[in-house]
Amino acid sequence: MVTIQNEYITAKFLETGAELKSLRYNGTEYIWEGRNEVWGGSCPLTFPICGGLKEDKFVFEGKEYQLEKHGYIRFKVFQVQNKTETSVTFFHQSDAETRVHFPFDYELYVTYTVEGKSLRVEYRVVNKSEKTMYFSIGSHEGYYTPEGIEDYDVIFPEKETLDAYVLYGNLLSDQRLPIIKDSNVLPLYDKYFTVDALVFRDLKSRAATLRNRKTGRAVRVEFPDSQYFLLWHKSASPYICMEPWNGIQDRVGSGYDLTQKEGINALPQGETFHRTHVITVVE
Repeated sequence: MVTIQNEYITAKFLETGAELKSLRYNGTEYIWEGRNEVWGGSCPLTFPICGGLKEDKFVFEGKEYQLEKHGYIRFKVFQVQNKTETSVTFFHQSDAETRVHFPFDYELYVTYTVEGKSLRVEYRVVNKSEKTMYFSIGSHEGYYTPEGIEDYDVIFPEKETLDAYVLYGNLLSDQRLPIIKDSNVLPLYDKYFTVDALVFRDLKSRAATLRNRKTGRAVRVEFPDSQYFLLWHKSASPYICMEPWNGIQDRVGSGYDLTQKEGINALPQGETFHRTHVITVVE
C-alpha cells in the first residue's frame, strides 16, 4: 500500500491498478473499502475502454480483439514513480500481453496529489504507436455510505433535467428513465439501480457532490473535461460510485469498429492525452 498525506487528508493506494483504496479526513473514511461478498473494488480505473463492448469484442484494421468490460488495467501492477509525502505517480506501459487485447503501444501515468482537503487525480496517456490510438479512460470511484444510499443526495452546481439511458446487459439502449426535472438535487433511491447504472450523456454540470442530508457529510467530485457521468450501486450495499468517464458503453445496435465507437478518443502518434478530476471533502 502506498500512502500520501497532508495536514488534512490521508490517501492510500494499491500498486495493482493504481487504485485508490482509502481517503480519510479527521478519521472519517470516504472510500468504499471493497468487500468481495458485495463488490470487491474501491476505485478501479477503466482503460482502455469504459463499460462493455458488444460481445466483448472490437475490430481494428480488419482484425478482431477480445476485451472485457472496463478493460484490463485494474489487474495490472504499476510501477511507483516520483513519490513524495503529498504526491505519487504510478506508471504502466503496454507489453506483449496487452497487445493481444489492445493493438497499441502506450504509456499510462496516474498521478495523485493531496492539496488542502482535495485529492487531485491526473491521467496521462502517451501514444507510442506508429498510428492513431483509439481508447477510453475513466474513473469508477466507490464512495462509502455507511447509512445506506437513501440518506444521500447527489447535488449538481447547475439545474438539470436528466434522463438515464437504460442498460441491457452491458449495452446502452435508447430507452430513457426520467430521474430529475429542472433541479440540481438528485435524491438517491435503491430502486434506481435495479437496471444496473444510471448513465447520463447530457449532463451540463462538471461537478457532483454526494451529501448526507441528515449529517451534512459530503464529498465533491469535479470533472471539467469528462464527457460522461454515471452513478452505480449494488442493491442494499453501503456505497455509491460516481464515475466521470472519457468514453461510454457500446450501444445496443452498434457495430464493432473501434474507430466508430461513441465517445472514443483518437490520439495521434506521439501525442499525449491528459485528463484531471478532483475529489474534495466538503465540510
